[in-house]
Amino acid sequence: MRKIRKSSAAVATVATLALALTACSSGGNEAPETEGTEAAGETELIGADQSVGAMENFAAGTAFKATEPLEFSLMYRDHPNYPVSDDWSIFANLEANQNVTFNRTDIPLSDWDNKRSLLIGAGDFPDITTVFYPGQESQFVASQALLPVSDYIDYLPNFKQKVEEWELQDELDTHRQDDGKYYILPGLRQSPDVQYSVCINDDLWSQAGITEDPATWDAFAEDLAKVKEATDVTYPFSDRWNENPAPLGALQKIMGASFDTVAGWDYSPTVFNEAAGEFELTATTDGYKEMVTYLAGLVADGLLDPEITQVDDIAIQKFLNGESAAISCNTQVVQSDLRDKAAELNTTINTHLIVLPAGPAGNVISGSRLAQGVVLNGDVAEKPYFKALLQFVDWLYFSDEGIEFAVWGAEGETFEREGDKRVLNADINGFNQNLDATKKLQADFGYFNGVFMAGTGSTDDLIQSTMTEEIAEWTSTVLANSELRPTNPASPMDEAQLEQLGLLEAQVKDAVNTATAEFITGKRSLDDWDAFVAQINQLGGEQIVQNYNEAFQKNQ
Repeated sequence: MRKIRKSSAAVATVATLALALTACSSGGNEAPETEGTEAAGETELIGADQSVGAMENFAAGTAFKATEPLEFSLMYRDHPNYPVSDDWSIFANLEANQNVTFNRTDIPLSDWDNKRSLLIGAGDFPDITTVFYPGQESQFVASQALLPVSDYIDYLPNFKQKVEEWELQDELDTHRQDDGKYYILPGLRQSPDVQYSVCINDDLWSQAGITEDPATWDAFAEDLAKVKEATDVTYPFSDRWNENPAPLGALQKIMGASFDTVAGWDYSPTVFNEAAGEFELTATTDGYKEMVTYLAGLVADGLLDPEITQVDDIAIQKFLNGESAAISCNTQVVQSDLRDKAAELNTTINTHLIVLPAGPAGNVISGSRLAQGVVLNGDVAEKPYFKALLQFVDWLYFSDEGIEFAVWGAEGETFEREGDKRVLNADINGFNQNLDATKKLQADFGYFNGVFMAGTGSTDDLIQSTMTEEIAEWTSTVLANSELRPTNPASPMDEAQLEQLGLLEAQVKDAVNTATAEFITGKRSLDDWDAFVAQINQLGGEQIVQNYNEAFQKNQ
């Protein structure tokens, strides 16, 4: 796959900007760059007393093994689909091959966010905490509970190498706090995570004489009209994912970037206009209005079901029984929610994800190349095994070898290589392979477990190795033909500013979601757009934009 291009538009994602207190300099307070782990700069940071068990010449691509047995404490998210077991292969292999064991604090998934926050807030938590999404760490920085990992990047050669080779520094810098440091090691992806699109009923599409995916959203509307005319569908498009937080959440998410905006699940109050060099209020931009106008046109023409508050099961039922011919989906539910549920009804449905259409802004997609990652207790800097812990984390979560191990397990035990492909052993169920096998890669072995993976992989090859051939081909096609919005510029604000801003953003977001649904369904005329803009500004929109722009300018 060729490397995805970067577009010239930038998005200010509220989940990042509102939580991540960032700083301009990419240098900040990091340790000086060095070529190896024994450079003088590093010796000043981590001395012999904190180097027990550490490898002397650990570098990118080096297999980590502690020089003596080490036990690290780990906050473990216990998933009900694969309850943790002391007998798991992953623990046995880490002990045998890396000389590492864990003292775990097990927390059920249902209580994960709450219990994790309580433990970190109290300052009494393990060395390593994983399944941390970028931005979630910001609330714990002021208490100095977390390690400023940016100070120790030279001890993380695999992490450092991928950041440099994949040009991730700008995006990583958006997570610097107001002290210039960052406190999370996010998962790193060679390419953005693309999963969502629209699934169509291939048979109904063929009945209308359509044989190719629409190249643009306008062509998609034309195809819907052909399907409506040629078949007995009630509405050719009846959608799901209409809650949390807005109707048509997934559809607006996948459309937004190609309309030069952010919407639905990707909505944030502001977007950055690179041409003007300033932030703008998202819902008042031309791109947002153009997207809403397009969707309103689908409803007005009878192409999109106006029931945009319906629950998922109803939308799926309509798709399966032929009342509709299109529905939002992703790379997982095309199988689980559509094909498998059709099979439960003793029928089949021919469907696929369409390649994302282009909009007025072109073939542009939004998405981060940073995934869930790892934070460390600030106290680990005083532990005798501090340096070894950094090496272990770097190997497991950021080296190609460590990531492959966490995803696929041990070669010869759980999988074999057939040329360039990895294939699970015949008696193990995983990745939609060997569905009748009695053993499960996650539940019986502990692999492909979010606790031990920063995201779901790293390189395109490894990520796509767990996909079906159909999904891997779709993913490659989307990435090869799309441009990615660049990282939004940093706009650092202090804790008090963010708290005040959060209140304004919440009320603006509620008003935007309500008005957007009304415009799309025709309950509110698009002629009322200027009044809507005035309403949003009065609710705090102007203040939000002013805050972001002042912070941005201060950071230059």
